[in-house]
Amino acid sequence: MSAFRPLIAPSILSADFSKLGHEVRAIDAAGADYIHIDVMDGHFVPNLTIGPAVVKALRPHTNKTFDVHLMISPIDSFLKDFADAGADIITVHPEAGPHLHRTIQTIKSLGKKAGVSLNPATPLSAITHIMDMVDLILIMTVNPGFGGQSFIPLLDKITEARRMIAATGRHIDLEIDGGVNPVTAKDAIAAGANVLVAGTAVFKGGEEEYATNIQAIRGEK
Repeated sequence: MSAFRPLIAPSILSADFSKLGHEVRAIDAAGADYIHIDVMDGHFVPNLTIGPAVVKALRPHTNKTFDVHLMISPIDSFLKDFADAGADIITVHPEAGPHLHRTIQTIKSLGKKAGVSLNPATPLSAITHIMDMVDLILIMTVNPGFGGQSFIPLLDKITEARRMIAATGRHIDLEIDGGVNPVTAKDAIAAGANVLVAGTAVFKGGEEEYATNIQAIRGEK
């Protein structure tokens, strides 16, 4: 049996927003590796979620990595706010600002890890010239904005991203977000993903099922 153990990043977009602090503690205890926080502005994507104040309020509830996915535009003016709020990884989209290289430089200057997220139709060529800077590549396997969507099987894109990472000789997380469940997780892992974002598949069934759900996505059940 392989020693490879994918990291699971439950998306709190699918949590009970009336008790987010409790939900974060529960998924931490259930075996989450990262806490994935989807920030949407109703402009860059067709949904509106949370801002830096909520991230800051959640920070005391866990020591796990805050994996903050910014789906907002313009983006640069908010980077410091999310860094100060407690984000560990700040992930941005190439389309969210005029100068991706500068945006990543800013994230790194704030002492945070930098991620870049690629929508289904955004080509890998968008990140060719920043591979020496990024810490995480997020391949969206749904169109961003809402939870509960079906997995778009972009397995060739995941495989090519893994090849690009290997060519750098650097450790870069390859994260998948969208329609992840125990079945699609296997395909994504086989293609090269090592971090899996899951919302509905983690939070279904209530708190007593979180650990079992995480284990199933990881392939341990």
